[in-house]
Amino acid sequence: MNILFISNDPAIFEEGSAVRTRMRSYADEVAKTGGMLHILSHAKKHIETSDGPLVLHGVGGNRLLVLLSMRSRARALVRKENIAIVSAQDPFEQGRIALHAVRGTNAKLHMQLHTDAFSPWFTRGGIARSPRVRVPFLNRIRKRIADRILPKADGIRVVSQRIKDSLITRYGERMQKAVVIPIHVDTVIPPKVALPEPVFPFSLISVSRLEPEKRIEDILYALAGLKDSYPAVGLMIIGSGSQREHLEQLTKKLDIESRVRFLGARADARGLMQSAQAYIQASAYEGYGITLIEAALARIPIITTDVGIVGEVFKGNDSVLAAPPGDPAQLLYLIRRLVEDSSLRTSLAMRAETVAKEHLAAMHSEPADIIADMLRLAL
Repeated sequence: MNILFISNDPAIFEEGSAVRTRMRSYADEVAKTGGMLHILSHAKKHIETSDGPLVLHGVGGNRLLVLLSMRSRARALVRKENIAIVSAQDPFEQGRIALHAVRGTNAKLHMQLHTDAFSPWFTRGGIARSPRVRVPFLNRIRKRIADRILPKADGIRVVSQRIKDSLITRYGERMQKAVVIPIHVDTVIPPKVALPEPVFPFSLISVSRLEPEKRIEDILYALAGLKDSYPAVGLMIIGSGSQREHLEQLTKKLDIESRVRFLGARADARGLMQSAQAYIQASAYEGYGITLIEAALARIPIITTDVGIVGEVFKGNDSVLAAPPGDPAQLLYLIRRLVEDSSLRTSLAMRAETVAKEHLAAMHSEPADIIADMLRLAL
């Protein structure tokens, strides 16, 4: 049985990349049925290549031309390669391509939803008590696209119960068909890595893409509120993205430039976590929250917004300290609690590690589980 993935990750075409390795593991599962896994994705240039049962189709060019080319290419592949299932990596641009590809055929339409697209924060830039960030206008269009596509899907995979609940609220009980398959997390804990000098006596660490929806601004405003009363507290930010220059300028404006260090993207982020005193994130929304699991396994206390698997895996005031999105004042209060209470830091870290391990032991997110969820559509 042949399957087609519609993706938008050029790293798929890089031999040895993590995503390429993962796609090959999916292909090996498809091969057990006698089929091939085809992946159609945006690439740096047009490319056709194969890796055993994995066949890659790359489309190069500017964004608009790529989407148009992928649309026609996907439809041709469904017919030429006798594709039984088309799975889109999101119900937005990729979802439209997948829907067009299956029309008039017997191929089944499968959607994957990795982000909480129906959180109000998906289109909200801020509220009265928070700084405003620039949310892409495209997100409003994406929600409308999802409204057209998700009800037509034969199968849907979501990465958290929070997303499934949002689908049921929006579309009704028919969305009970959505299957929760979390994101796979490597349970092998890497060696501890020392934070780069100079080290803050109390180091908060955040691992995140530097994009508007991550709301790093809220952490910076919280830190600014602590700068005089808690001079030992500093922030290490691991990650890259379009907002780095803006965030660096904000640290100067808030006079906390000496208290914040931007470390860029780091392959050893999980090792660095273990050297920090606490992990913090302020995301407006998350589909899952892989870094929360990683921080829990690093055995450090966590401050987070109530997003993703918070409430489902981690509980506020039990295994994490949780704040509403867009609330720097609450983040400030939670940081202060951790700094002042060493026993709280210890109990939170121990409880988070326990529930994270229980969650990982119980969840089914291996390649075999994901492919099996798709194959059932064709039975």
